[in-house]
Amino acid sequence: MAASLSYFSVSSLSATEKPLIPSISTSDNRRRTSCMCLSNSRSNKHKHHERVSLSSRLKSPCITRATKIVAASKKEEPLKVMISGAPASGKGTQCELIKNKFGLVHISAGDLLRAEIATGSENGKKAKEFMEKGMLVPDEIVVMMVKQRLMQPDVEQHGWLLDGYPRSFSQAMALENLEIRPDIFILLEVSDESLVERVVGRRLDPVTGKIYHLKYSPPENDEIASRLTQRFDDTEEKVKLRLKTHYQNVESVISIYESVLYKVNGNASKEEVFAEIDKGLMSVLENKRNLDPASITAGMAQ
Repeated sequence: MAASLSYFSVSSLSATEKPLIPSISTSDNRRRTSCMCLSNSRSNKHKHHERVSLSSRLKSPCITRATKIVAASKKEEPLKVMISGAPASGKGTQCELIKNKFGLVHISAGDLLRAEIATGSENGKKAKEFMEKGMLVPDEIVVMMVKQRLMQPDVEQHGWLLDGYPRSFSQAMALENLEIRPDIFILLEVSDESLVERVVGRRLDPVTGKIYHLKYSPPENDEIASRLTQRFDDTEEKVKLRLKTHYQNVESVISIYESVLYKVNGNASKEEVFAEIDKGLMSVLENKRNLDPASITAGMAQ
């Protein structure tokens, strides 16, 4: 056939037959089928592209959020620890052991005060004025020193250990108002009899600054022993007065940190005391690591 499309003659059809039915050649059928397939292929590709694009737009925020949630769950907040105890309760020894194991930045208000004065900072100058007049440094000055120290990069990275601070209700409330709160408040409990014995037997080496005890930690040789001195307030009478003041203050401080209070028997050996402290700190770390994922997800969704 010359043409690809032909019609049957009307005269050749019976009355019952349908007239003029088109006949499509095989080659034309292939061509049309090919065009239809190409058209459908393009249409499907376009639709697929739209679906992928829409899917990407829908999934992208979810993936980003999921990534943030995983990152948030992996980031572990460093420990924030306060330790308190009566004079000679062993805070210094335990702080050293805690610092060595957990890598916390050890912060003593007394050391901080002396350092600020030595560097001539603004807070140091204010503190020095009061000290030269024989007056106590106001809480607000010391609190600002503590706050600024806690904002330093090393503290934010490794966590902090506040040694013997806060010592009063007003100091604790000042920290609360600044939203500075510990994960755990360790209280070393030692009997008065042991405390008096520890204080009265303490001696200072004026050359090295090291503290010895005549009974529990004697000097290494006679040369060191000959130069040791006793603090003027390391007497039985003075220590009992200091203990009375300590108990009055510590009770009010505990009332603020009661929910994170961790009492430790400080009458035991330093190794046993640290083992108990270690148990408490590891428990806090475990709780930090086991944060409920649902709570993290809820927080990210807000």
